[in-house]
Amino acid sequence: QVQLVESGGGLVQAGGSLRLSCAASGRTFIGYIAGWFRQAPGKEREFVAAVRWASGTTYYKDSVKGRFTISRDNAKNTVDLQMNSLKPEDTAVYYCATAPGYSRNFYYESGYDYWGQGTQVTVSS
Repeated sequence: QVQLVESGGGLVQAGGSLRLSCAASGRTFIGYIAGWFRQAPGKEREFVAAVRWASGTTYYKDSVKGRFTISRDNAKNTVDLQMNSLKPEDTAVYYCATAPGYSRNFYYESGYDYWGQGTQVTVSS
């Protein structure tokens, strides 16, 4: 049984920072792609960032480049999302997910097999 659990969400003022963490149980992230998605009220779920575990190669949504950093820690079996210079439009439920390492569809939620329950991020103006 694979479980992904997100933590670190909360309320922050615009310009502030939050660090989200996703912990996996049942397996390691090795050999997979770990991604972060977000879904704001009334909007569809969108890709935020991903990391190819084996190589460490990272991918980002254009609007978060330079502000968000995805990282992985094999020893802790976690993937983190450091979010700086937060904006009100970043407000959403953030989800972590895994995709097979061979996936060619990791920019889209359809490419992922396991999902966490989500953690709320609220950025006030």
